[in-house]
Amino acid sequence: MKTLSAVRVPARLRTPWLVLKRLSAVPLVMLVLATMVFIAMRMLPGSPATSLAVGGGAASQSSAEEIAASEQRINEALGLNDSLADQYTTFLGDVLTLDLGSSFFGGNDVRSLLGDSLPATIELTVAAMLIAVLIGMVTGVLAALRKDTWIDTTTRAIGTVSFSLPWFALGVLSIVVFGVWLRWLPVIGRLPNALDYDPFTNFVLLDAILQDRPELIWPWIRHLILPATTLALSMAGFITRIVRASVLEVLGDDFVRTARMKGLSGAAVMRRHVLRNASLPIVTVLGLQFGSLLGGSVITETVFSYPGVGNLLVNGILQRDYPIVQGAALAIALLFTLVNVVVDLLYLALDPRLRKA
Repeated sequence: MKTLSAVRVPARLRTPWLVLKRLSAVPLVMLVLATMVFIAMRMLPGSPATSLAVGGGAASQSSAEEIAASEQRINEALGLNDSLADQYTTFLGDVLTLDLGSSFFGGNDVRSLLGDSLPATIELTVAAMLIAVLIGMVTGVLAALRKDTWIDTTTRAIGTVSFSLPWFALGVLSIVVFGVWLRWLPVIGRLPNALDYDPFTNFVLLDAILQDRPELIWPWIRHLILPATTLALSMAGFITRIVRASVLEVLGDDFVRTARMKGLSGAAVMRRHVLRNASLPIVTVLGLQFGSLLGGSVITETVFSYPGVGNLLVNGILQRDYPIVQGAALAIALLFTLVNVVVDLLYLALDPRLRKA
């Protein structure tokens, strides 16, 4: 029996075939992740029924027997008295039909909550990635071109420090300096509470364009600067090191020396030969680090009370709200998986040899 990799495909169909091959792995990855999330939530100490039974002010005055009876009724209503196998089967069936259920606390539809929060997380992650790439590329190339000078040493030292600092420490530090002491930037939320915003796509920039509301853009940017920069600084240090190493490796190749001997300017050599050939390991790192940024957004959104899916996930875990946690984890995992597929396709675009492999 032939495997997918052993199938011979005509050259004109090779790229679509590779795209399908990459996408075919997504359902299996999602199944494994859904199973892991389901098991992890059931292994957590505490029960959502307990939180619901003792959460209300009236319940706090109830006896232990009344609370236990209330827990029993809640477990039955939520299906938590069923066996784990039955719960797992029901969960997978709901995921396959895109029914992520409703929050145990408040009854809000999980898909609606994700629709509100996921665009905010995507905005934050993309903004952080753009800042990290800009800083990392500039400092990495500069460090490579000025190898073994004070510029190189300083750049690497700053990169190492920023890469070593945890996100929550950077977040708290930026809140204290830029939010509390200097009062330059807001430190909570996505937009000012007083600003009237009726979301259409839930992407603020896109809504500002579609609804012809340019007054939304600057307040949105001001709220995005601190959390995005907090995420980006740690990543920028790592990208700097990768870019420096990749550029140094390509600078020593024969074709670069040949290009210089032909009279090409330094900028032309860098643009046409060095950056293009150094881009493959950089793209790989960016793809992997995008997932890391998504993970970091969980912490950053909590520190800045940013209304993204990471904040939703943390609140769901604290409340043992299974549908919220399962839905948020699957949304983050799906986004990360699709980004990796895009990175694979970028690989194919940057290096034609891979399309012939």
